[in-house]
Amino acid sequence: MFSFRTTPLEEQLDKALHEGKVGCFCTQNCWDTEKGRYMYDIFRERGNLQVIFNPRDTELTPLTNHIEFAKEEIEGLNAIVVEIQDVGARYFNYTKDVFKLMDLLKTMKDDAPSLYIVDHNNPAGRIVEGSMPSSIQEANVPKVAHRHGLTLGELANLYYHEIAAKFPLHIISALATDSNHQLMPWTIAPASDIPGLFTCDVYSGGGLWNNTNITPGIGTARPYEYFGAPYVKTAAGADVPVAEGIMLRPCSFTPSCGRYQGQKCFGYQLMREPGEEYHSLMHTLQLIRYFRDTFKEFAFEDGFEAKLSDPVLWDYVNGRISWEETREHIKVEEQKWIRKAKKFLLYDDQPVRIK
Repeated sequence: MFSFRTTPLEEQLDKALHEGKVGCFCTQNCWDTEKGRYMYDIFRERGNLQVIFNPRDTELTPLTNHIEFAKEEIEGLNAIVVEIQDVGARYFNYTKDVFKLMDLLKTMKDDAPSLYIVDHNNPAGRIVEGSMPSSIQEANVPKVAHRHGLTLGELANLYYHEIAAKFPLHIISALATDSNHQLMPWTIAPASDIPGLFTCDVYSGGGLWNNTNITPGIGTARPYEYFGAPYVKTAAGADVPVAEGIMLRPCSFTPSCGRYQGQKCFGYQLMREPGEEYHSLMHTLQLIRYFRDTFKEFAFEDGFEAKLSDPVLWDYVNGRISWEETREHIKVEEQKWIRKAKKFLLYDDQPVRIK
């Protein structure tokens, strides 16, 4: 059973939410701006809050990037309410955790609790980049483009149908949530490595660096806007690919945690040009190929091919096909994804390609 609801969570009359045992699956983004409280406080005040599933450390603790849970904690619940802030790219860990939860609920069959998702606006907007998985892929990831242009509610709608789930799924409209009217989606950082205004615009490509030996600036104040490594040399006149909508500045930085912690790295800062569209995935693929061709130390690491999940893009970064072939492939795949996505939209605005 699926439903899309246009009134706030607190106004839902379901018996499971008022009298049942409720679990809340959330991040710091479940803050209610009108009431000045978190979503789970609704159920704490009602006296039926059983468990809160949230990131293991404080919200800006570096490397905090998963919500952990076990089947034993789910059993006996009547409802689970999810409220996180998705960031628009299919490899965002908290969203993958939601899909992992949905996979578990499917296995529980008639014993599964009802799932409620409090939707939020997508900070990366309706722009689409890349292709749907077509080869080996990461676990708990639906067949959506690298930058999908959907909200979490729409993604859950798609995944629910993709896995042929039977448990009740209810989406609370983003238009019914006060924080969506009063806060921009990135005002409260969605994760420790997604801290600000431009991060979501560069994450659809920049997230790929995490599976190479180039750091995307994790452990700095500007993750995914900075990238580099101790072995990179940013010599004047280097033929580094530059894309429309972006400028590159050679820079150095020392991560405070994660890869190359305490080591001086050299690389580049991505600087968005005001008002210009930027295709992060395309540009990052060109940068990856440049680093592979230029520095013998560069290496792909476990999970890169599964995260990319596209044999054509894999051939490009390994130097086997041209950029012209790759760009045409991406264009066709984005059109395919937009046609598929339309079946799962819950709002009037449509996903779009960068022309």
